[in-house]
Amino acid sequence: MSVNSAECVSDLLYKKVDSIIIVDATNNTYETIKKTGFFEKFIDSSGSYNDLIEKLWFHFANSSAKITDDYHVFVPTIGKFSGKYSNRLNLVFDDEAHIVQITIYPLDESNSKYLFVLDELDTSEYVREFLTDTKVDTIQNTYLFSMYVDLIKDTTNSINVTEISSQPVNYDVTYTAWRMMIVNMIWPEDQNLFLERTDPEYLKKNLQPGRTTSFDCQMKNLEGVFIWVKLIFSRAKTTNAEDFRFVFMVQNIHEDSIKLFETLKKYEDLASKDPLTSIFNHGRIETEISNAVELFKTKGQTVSLMMLDIDFFKTVNDKFGHAVGDIVLKQFAKLISDYLEPHDIKLGRWGGEEFVCVCYGKNLDQIKELAEKLREEIAQTEFEKIGKLTCSLGLTEIHQGDDPAAIFDRVDKAMYDAKTGGRNCVMIQ
Repeated sequence: MSVNSAECVSDLLYKKVDSIIIVDATNNTYETIKKTGFFEKFIDSSGSYNDLIEKLWFHFANSSAKITDDYHVFVPTIGKFSGKYSNRLNLVFDDEAHIVQITIYPLDESNSKYLFVLDELDTSEYVREFLTDTKVDTIQNTYLFSMYVDLIKDTTNSINVTEISSQPVNYDVTYTAWRMMIVNMIWPEDQNLFLERTDPEYLKKNLQPGRTTSFDCQMKNLEGVFIWVKLIFSRAKTTNAEDFRFVFMVQNIHEDSIKLFETLKKYEDLASKDPLTSIFNHGRIETEISNAVELFKTKGQTVSLMMLDIDFFKTVNDKFGHAVGDIVLKQFAKLISDYLEPHDIKLGRWGGEEFVCVCYGKNLDQIKELAEKLREEIAQTEFEKIGKLTCSLGLTEIHQGDDPAAIFDRVDKAMYDAKTGGRNCVMIQ
């Protein structure tokens, strides 16, 4: 080929391509040699290489919306290319989508300088391909992330973030580095589990060739919102027993998890709530008393108990019937619950017309003042169908050496003293 022919080809390529960029990765800079079409406004004449990477790769697929800044920690890992690289980008500018073919050529042996060549493709030519990708995305839209891991070489490749692109992106990051970077995207309470289950030695020890393991945790998505995900490790089945290669995937299970938690909460409520009054039932408040005693023993937190008994409730049932009695119990429980809501107090129905409150962080003087005001509030309330009623209250405080039976016996004795002492009063044991 003659010199003139080479120059002719060079001139032709320069005229045909839409944008040419020279990158200096070492100094984190770039300079645009040519830009036409939408690139004239989309790409600056010069600037930070990291900013260019964010603009080209760190946005949602088919959208100009940027991903949360937390994931920008991976920006430096995407800008290193050891050889010629080509991919297709979906870029959105001024609400208009552009399909761009990007080809990257290293310009020196140290792979620190690159030539970026960008061409906008005719969108109409890729309608069929786009529809096919959409079908695939619909099938696999629960998989947010995938990559191939070699634990022996400590490498990652074929990294695919589906919300950014349907194609793998060229990240240059070791598995060890990736693991410590991504842990910051895990819900704080789940981070220890993540580090344990993703530890290379754990995976080598616990996952046989051809086997898969997974665990659920909360992870920050690209919008910066914590969602429930399933982290999946599948070990490749090869002929070498010392070959530790894995496929790692992140599956979005948020909606299903929320539905599951709602169902579990529903059954938990059925198991722990009194069906008539919707407050804690006998078993649940009994557990609360045991927990309070344990809390006092281990942390020394002040805890008091309060027991309430409606005065002459048998008369209500005899005179107005049990249906009216149930209405009164529901109104009584709601009155107590609403009154105690500002305080750290757990309320439960012990049985019949008896109610027990576990009062955290309150000593006898504090709980007596609260109990007296509650007694007055009850006495002044007009109850549906029957008018006014009163209640008797017993109080006690957890002491050193108490067990649940001992503290309950004291609060029960205090309430009995209130009954025998004239009712509509507060007694302490």
